[in-house]
Amino acid sequence: MLNFRFSQKVSSLPAKVAIMEKLEHIGIAVKSIEESNVVFAKLLGREHYKIEKVESEGVTTSFFEVSGVKIELLEATRPDSPIAKFIEKRGEGIHHLAFAVADIDASIEEYKKKGFEPINQEPKKGADNKMICFLHPKKSGGVLIELCADI
Repeated sequence: MLNFRFSQKVSSLPAKVAIMEKLEHIGIAVKSIEESNVVFAKLLGREHYKIEKVESEGVTTSFFEVSGVKIELLEATRPDSPIAKFIEKRGEGIHHLAFAVADIDASIEEYKKKGFEPINQEPKKGADNKMICFLHPKKSGGVLIELCADI
């Protein structure tokens, strides 16, 4: 029998601060949006619903939705973008997990207090009408985490 002890109950945390409300999307780095859209349409049994460029991140994104969770395909639009660097180092594949938060500014501050390291200190505009901030994977179990909130 496993016995877990938690130092703080979730119910004692502030209602709108640093609570990941749901898995918002899974980001997947791809070399070609066009080719990957075909693959994921076959795999998921549905077409993508949106393609969008995010100049600040140097990517083109394509979104699919399955049971309320989005799959975001990310293709680099320039060689110095984070996605280009990721693919060069690791190849195509899962890049990040994104979680919806109610208040992104408060969440960034709360995660900093908890020892997590934001990659960008201020939220910035991301795809799909969201404000975003990434948490460095060296502090989150090797997984790049994106916090996102509706604009």
